[in-house]
Amino acid sequence: MKNRKFLINNTEYSRENVLIIAELGTSHGADPVKAGELIEAAAEAGADCIKFQIVYAREILHPNTGEVELPGGKIRLFDRFRELEVAPSFFAEMKEKVEKKGLIFLCTPFGLQSARELRELKPKCVKIASPELNYSALLREIASYNLPILLSTGVSKLGDIEEALSITDENLGINENGRPPVCLLHCVTSYPAPEKDYNLRVLKSLASVFGVPVGVSDHSLDPCLVPALAAAMGAAVIEKHFCLSRSDNGLDDPIALPPASFAQMVQAVRGAEKAGSEATIDSMCREHGKDLVESVLGDGIKRLAPSEKANYTRTNRSVHALRNINEGEIIERDMIACLRTEKILTPGLSPSWEEQIIGLKAKRAIPAGEGICLGDI
Repeated sequence: MKNRKFLINNTEYSRENVLIIAELGTSHGADPVKAGELIEAAAEAGADCIKFQIVYAREILHPNTGEVELPGGKIRLFDRFRELEVAPSFFAEMKEKVEKKGLIFLCTPFGLQSARELRELKPKCVKIASPELNYSALLREIASYNLPILLSTGVSKLGDIEEALSITDENLGINENGRPPVCLLHCVTSYPAPEKDYNLRVLKSLASVFGVPVGVSDHSLDPCLVPALAAAMGAAVIEKHFCLSRSDNGLDDPIALPPASFAQMVQAVRGAEKAGSEATIDSMCREHGKDLVESVLGDGIKRLAPSEKANYTRTNRSVHALRNINEGEIIERDMIACLRTEKILTPGLSPSWEEQIIGLKAKRAIPAGEGICLGDI
């Protein structure tokens, strides 16, 4: 079984095996002590790479986007994201801890400010989350850093991926194979994601169509089924959320793997690498049943998964009004932003329209937070 390696521009971090990422996200709750415990536990469980997220709520969504139900009751989603904001010094400290373990520090920015703060940390590579796949300004910014990019492709269509790669091609240094150092991470943007939605044969399709390494960002609950089969399908990278306990209060902790389960996943992936594709599939069929394994492998055609279809255009970025825009008012830069629509707002134009609508006149009043559509200008 062969996988196309995701090369990181430093021989210290070159690996023959599948790169396994422990996505800590915001499980640390802005507590450096807990973050240190997570790093230690993930390292012991066999992670190669530890990933964080630099969160600024205003870079992600509008305050009017709606509420989320949490154990303590409803809270504005915007306010929940604000609780996750920490100073850049926090990530500098975490990077040092991760690299002292001999592991790769990875981080996801969600906007231009967080991207530039990440660049100051001098990371070896950068991760872009699925909802930002169409955020053209962020893609251009990240690509200009000339770092390897992990690009998640959840809640996207083939054309969305092609457009994103066209942006990185224009702005990122070309490697010896004639393509930029980008790895596409197949993903199902649902929490949790049903294993049957993964269609893992799409990994070979994506690698063939785009000529880049591929992997999986897995949100399913089973620790081994999707990761082991992804390795069998040639994944170069596997990412899984990591927590100390699923009962912790991180946003993604309910679908993350605690240490023992993560170690089980690592063992399954390493076993799949050694056994090869056919032997791994046979083993999974014996353990889980042929029908389930075949449904997880799918037909290899890239399409929106059933569990994420409703998120398309709502999770992705679009142009939104930052404040009330009056009828007849000229739209200026500080009036708009490319945000996730999420809960109760209406999606707007694609981020590729962001610069084009500046200077145009609002045809009608646009409430704060709403997406800006062609009929509004």
